[in-house]
Amino acid sequence: MKKPYHREAGCANSRRWGLARRVWLNCQALMVNVEFRPMAMEQTRELVVGALCALSVCLMVLAPFRANAAAEKSQPEACHLHGWSQSLRCYQVPVGTESKPVLLAVAVAPAINPDGSEPLYLLAGGPGQAASHLAPLLHSFRKVNRNRDIVMVDRRGAGRSGAFDCGLQQELPADLETLSARLGRCYREQQARTEGLNSRRAVEDLEQVRGHLGHDKIALWGGSWGTRTALLYQQWYPQSLSVLVLDAVAPIDAKVFLSAGAAEQALVELQEDCREDRSCAALGDWRSELDQLLRDWESVAGRLADPLTGAPLQRRVPRWELANAVRTALYDPAAAAQLPYVIHQAAVGNLLPLSGLTSLFLPAADSMSMGLTFSVACAEELSRISDAEVVADSRDTFLGSAFIDLFLAGCRVWPVPPAPYTDPQPRDHPVLLISGSADPITPPHYADSQLEYLSHKRHLIVDGGGHINSRRGCIPELIADFLGDPEQPLDAACVSEIRRPPFMVAASGPALDAGSQQAGSAVVRNEVAE
Repeated sequence: MKKPYHREAGCANSRRWGLARRVWLNCQALMVNVEFRPMAMEQTRELVVGALCALSVCLMVLAPFRANAAAEKSQPEACHLHGWSQSLRCYQVPVGTESKPVLLAVAVAPAINPDGSEPLYLLAGGPGQAASHLAPLLHSFRKVNRNRDIVMVDRRGAGRSGAFDCGLQQELPADLETLSARLGRCYREQQARTEGLNSRRAVEDLEQVRGHLGHDKIALWGGSWGTRTALLYQQWYPQSLSVLVLDAVAPIDAKVFLSAGAAEQALVELQEDCREDRSCAALGDWRSELDQLLRDWESVAGRLADPLTGAPLQRRVPRWELANAVRTALYDPAAAAQLPYVIHQAAVGNLLPLSGLTSLFLPAADSMSMGLTFSVACAEELSRISDAEVVADSRDTFLGSAFIDLFLAGCRVWPVPPAPYTDPQPRDHPVLLISGSADPITPPHYADSQLEYLSHKRHLIVDGGGHINSRRGCIPELIADFLGDPEQPLDAACVSEIRRPPFMVAASGPALDAGSQQAGSAVVRNEVAE
């Protein structure tokens, strides 16, 4: 029979092993609270080596008891989340200090046939979105969920972990002055809540949840700002991590709130694709019409209608809201496919289609906890962006400063201290990067040019894709294959079959021959350390 220890390790010597066995028996006696006589302490090298060997044995004995104790701290309850019909296991996990714990809501979709694979944690974007809002993503991750748990942790101040919404959970005020006033009042009344609402605390909490649930290593999926959280977790707790899947990558050193240039590039790509589509091209120069509409918006005579009732709105929609609605439409290829028609109709005096488009922006507050959003954004993004950078990013774009103005106004009344990051250090975890070529806020070049410190990465680019592509086409299958064996090359030819949705060219929808559109092209970039 093979000996359990090599001689070089110092534990094969029978005398040492005998000493280790005696210590192991003492450990066992401690566990059952049995009296035992202490051993005499011999000041010899043999005893030290033997005791070290015994310590590892003792830890193996204690480990199951520690795991059982952790499991007993928080028993799950059956629960359901919107967008997913199956039962989940929900926990209330205490994090922070023992004297002042905070309970985080954790939902787990248990594996159908668990095989010991590490769980996949889903990290939400925003900042300010709750992971529990990602439950619909479970439909696309069914293959992943066959053999591994999928875990959703609502971070402090989001979702079911004490949403810090400042009373803005329904919609944002259209007037930036009104928004600033409400945010300022919220900050003054709840300033204590802003302390600890940052990425460092979110990562520390996530690590505590991992330990509480008894997980050794975990895999991470992050979307948008969730990729930033995942990359920071990789920096601070590399030993707890196996692999990462990052969709719509926000690198640690990227100033992602400078997004006007990225939005402009996404619109240009949409314009080029429209020219290649016979039906869309027939709409004419809708891009020039958009520029004219934005220039003259404040003097447009008509009013937009309520997108649900069709009744004229009692308020005028400001220009910044209109520009942000166009930007938000670019996030989703299906919404982007409506833009040429909607803009052309507005240019000829029909504002009804545009009314539906503007509804895309303001209700986004429903999924964000705005107190958390501004706590993180002001400390970690706006604090490192200069006025000159805002001017440069906004120049010659349809968006201008309309997006960042909202945060500049909010951060003036939300004076949290800056929370800078340190330079990222090299890491060799397998990483799958996913980008849409027409993403209006996290363009592919972020993943290509600002992650040099990752030596083991692969990059999938979806042609015409917007913001977050994990649910599109064969991407869920590729994610499952990557998680199953991250060392194997991915056959990503199927990505070229993911197409832009047909362009809307009339009130009834796309042209009848829209299915003749050509498929896009897949781009796969691999960097694997030898």
